[in-house]
This record gives sequence, C-alpha cells and structure tokens, in this order.
Amino acid sequence: MSAPRADVDGSPRPRVLVVAPQPFFEDRGTPIAVRQVLEALTANGYDVDLLTFPLGRALPLPGVRHYRVGNPFRFTHVPIGFSVRKLVLDALLVHAMHRLLRDHRYVAVHAVEEAAFPAVWFARRQRIPVVYDMQSSLPEQLAQNRLFGLRPVRWMAAACERWLFRNAALVVCSAGLAAHVRRTAPATVVREWQFVPLPAPPSAKADASRLRRELDIPANAPVALYTGNFETYQGVDLLIGAIADVAARVPGVRFVLVGGTREGVPGSSDHVAQLLNRGTLKIVGRRPREDMPGFLAMADVLVSPRCYGDNAPLKVFDYLHAGCPIVATDIVAHRPILADGRSLLVAPDAASIATGILRVLENPAEALALREGARRYADEHLRWDDFVAAVGAWYLEAQRAPTNRRIVALA
Repeated sequence: MSAPRADVDGSPRPRVLVVAPQPFFEDRGTPIAVRQVLEALTANGYDVDLLTFPLGRALPLPGVRHYRVGNPFRFTHVPIGFSVRKLVLDALLVHAMHRLLRDHRYVAVHAVEEAAFPAVWFARRQRIPVVYDMQSSLPEQLAQNRLFGLRPVRWMAAACERWLFRNAALVVCSAGLAAHVRRTAPATVVREWQFVPLPAPPSAKADASRLRRELDIPANAPVALYTGNFETYQGVDLLIGAIADVAARVPGVRFVLVGGTREGVPGSSDHVAQLLNRGTLKIVGRRPREDMPGFLAMADVLVSPRCYGDNAPLKVFDYLHAGCPIVATDIVAHRPILADGRSLLVAPDAASIATGILRVLENPAEALALREGARRYADEHLRWDDFVAAVGAWYLEAQRAPTNRRIVALA
C-alpha cells in the first residue's frame, strides 16, 4: 500500500474514510452526490479512502483510494431500495469498514445512508467523528416495503434513526430533511446539501438539435422532459397520466422520459404503447450525466412528478441551472429548493401536473418568470466554490465535536 501523501510542508494530509453502500460509479443520484463530496474533500486538503459495493465503473479521482467489497455471489446489479442483494453486500461492507478502521488512521468517517449505523458503532470507539450523509429517511424508505411497513418494525426503525442522529458528530442531509432531523433529535447538528449542477457546455444547443433529430421531434414541437429512474416514488405514472390532457390542448407536444426502459414505465402498457406509437411519448434509456445538458436544452418545460419522499431529488439542481421552466409536485422534497417562484408547484396528481405543464406552455410571460427565477437561484446558491467551502467548514465542525462521550443508548 502506498505511503500517505504529504502537503508542501512535508506533513501527511488528513485522511477521511467515505463509506457508500452503493455501486460506484454510476450515473444516478447518490453516486453522483458521493462523487461531488469526494472532489470537495480533496479540494479541502483531505485524502480519501472510499469503500463501496463491488459494482460500478472505475472512476480515478486524485487523492482518492477506492476499495470495493468482494462479490462472492457474482452480483451484476443491485436494485434501488431494499433488497436481499443489498443486505448481503451491506454485511460485506461492515466487515471491510471494520478492517479499514483497524488498519488506518482517519480524522473522520463519512458514512452514507445505512452505512452510518456500523460507522458510529466502530468509529466512536476510536474517538473518530462520524458525518452521517443522510440521502433519505431510512424509516420512510423501509415503510414502502410490505414487511417493514408493519407498525412494530416502523417503531424500531424510527428508534434506530433517532439513535443515529444523537450519536453522529454531524448530520448532512438532502434538502427537505433537516426539519425531520431537528424534530427527532433537537440537539443534533444538522446541515443540508445544495449540490452543484452540471454546467452546460458550449455545444448544448447543438446537442439539443441533434437529439431532436435522433428522436424524430420536429424543431418547433414543445417538449416536456423528465430525467431520472422510473421507480414508484418518482411519480412517472402521474406524468404518463397527464399526457392526454396536455396533448388535447397542445397537439404537437412531445414528452421525453430519460433514464429508464419501456418495460419499466409504470401504468397501463397498452396506454403507453399508444402514446409511443403516436410519437407523443419518447422513452430514452439511462444516459451518462454528461449528456444531460443537451436533453435539458431541448426542453420547453422540465417536470419532477415525485409523489412522496422528503429528500430533494438531485435532478432539481440540474433543472434549476438549465434556464427552463420547471413544473414539480408540491411535496416536502421539492419545497425547500423549488419554492418562491423558482418553479410551478402543483398537487401530486395527473390532472394537476397536466394543468401546470399547460400553464407553462400557454403563458410565455409566466414561463419566462419561472425560467429567470430558477436560473437566478442557481447562479447565486449553487456554485462549486461555495460547495467546497461548505464541506470544509462542516468537516472542521465535525472534528471539533466531542468524541469522548459514551454512545447514547437506543431509546
């Protein structure tokens, strides 16, 4: 194993262990967020050991050593959310985390989602502060599963989450979750992520024209765009249900869904097939994040139809930067980032989503106001230098937290 890097004065750089129970790297929410955290940590003078699942493509990053757990069952895919495969890989991750903490010296552990539970248990005993990277509320996630939705299991999950809040040195959560953390554990130090959107390259407009040709979309046809996976919580079925009402008033409209397959689209397969055959609906599989500026530049309205959840989807940061009107459902996940004239918030049902899209397409003045509000917020609040500075400040705060107190009991 290589010796630790040194700063210009010859002293070793402080090292952080980042534990992410995810495939890495993949072009989807949490891995993209983890990548930004890694780059911000190294920009702040830390070296990083990254521990992840065995899947995902190699992504060399300066200052980052990547450890993957073994893959004895030769998994080729881990679905989003709870699964037996994830449980197996989580168990391997815990063992590998323990070994790394035993063999190396870290100034902090950055633990994503469920990895924070064993991280607190192991690291606190070595007086190492743990930063809990809370991408979502675990009890809320588990509640969607039939078994874990039972009341006694939900009570236990909530108690475990409360224990985690009270024992982490710092909780950094997705926008929208801080209020939940404060209600659950008022004394917990909590901060919210504001992730950095992908900048549009000079070729974005040309890429948009090329994509229209590839998808057989006329140059003057209005486009409503959704990006992301097709999991139930994303509300893609609501967006599909809105298409007929929008198309009845705007016959040339095209709905483009990027990030899934036709088979993965929720709702009636016959209805989806009709929309595809008419050309009203276009479904594009998962594409690299670097391709997204071209798709965003093609759109006349961007849609986030998420139907439940308290954590802001990563896509909304790219949406804000795109300079395109946004229609989003009026739920906790969206309000902290998309309120105050930065988007049109509507009820989470198909009819309301259709009404919102029509308001944007039929009212140029309102569309312009939404476009300007979104872009202004992105320019003022979603800058890379600010993100790096925030991560640096939070890590200093975490390292100053007392680590000699006993672990708080589960209660």
